[in-house]
Amino acid sequence: MNTSGKLLLGCLLATSTQFSLALELQSPDVSNQVRMKKQQEYKGFGCDGGNISPALKWKDIPSGTKSFALTIHDPDAPRKGGWWHWVVFNIPRDTRELPANAGAPSSGLMPEQAVQSKTDFGTGGYGGPCPPKGHGTHHYNITLHALDVEKLPLNADTPATKVKSYIDQHRLTGSTITGLYSR
Repeated sequence: MNTSGKLLLGCLLATSTQFSLALELQSPDVSNQVRMKKQQEYKGFGCDGGNISPALKWKDIPSGTKSFALTIHDPDAPRKGGWWHWVVFNIPRDTRELPANAGAPSSGLMPEQAVQSKTDFGTGGYGGPCPPKGHGTHHYNITLHALDVEKLPLNADTPATKVKSYIDQHRLTGSTITGLYSR
């Protein structure tokens, strides 16, 4: 490759890196690399938290975004593949925030078109942190994904790992806040 070709390739890589960093996820309830609150902890499986999903806001939407998906994953769970705590897809493009407790299917706080599919708890909606006692600090990756399609062809009974596969196929970029929790 000649010098001008290398320069062009370098510029394209720099532009794509800047593009992927555009989306910004924020939360008044969860700070990056900081312990999550008891109100977010799951209620069940030996945990007695409030199971209230955090409020989330986002900005700097990349061009080409047609919808969003949201996932919370614990890679430290003592099982292969970690643990899926929240999986939401078909969030409309014009949505810029979810209020606290939007993850409760009965709350009516989620946009109408959005689908909360099955988590590893076996139900739809938010399931907060609930690591095994004495298992150390777990990392809860809260990720907003900008997608290039308006809707994923899935439903609320679709398992989290299958939804994540579809998200990966249509992902333009994402932004993550990592909350911490231990018991």
